Amino acid sequence: MDRYQYAILLVGCLVLTLPLELILGARVWRQPRRLLGAVVPVVLIFGTWDAWSISRGHWTFSERLTTGVTLPFDLPVEEVLFFVAIPICGLLTFGAVRNVLGEKR
Repeated sequence: MDRYQYAILLVGCLVLTLPLELILGARVWRQPRRLLGAVVPVVLIFGTWDAWSISRGHWTFSERLTTGVTLPFDLPVEEVLFFVAIPICGLLTFGAVRNVLGEKR
């Protein structure tokens, strides 16, 4: 079970925030440009940063806590999924709060 901890954490974040789209009208999925604008820079910037840090030996990931599936530059797949999931969770939360408070653009 340890090797899936990172993945379980990501799934938990998504499971807790995805209902905000339906229940509180976060409207994230209806705005694909905003979604891509939040996810793509994070993946590119932090993915590059992680790859560089790993190559220099400054950063490592526990093989015990990850699935062992790696992408180029020894980047665990969970790390890239983190860079995708967390901005989505943030947008869902922000959209839901904005909708509940009644703020308009």
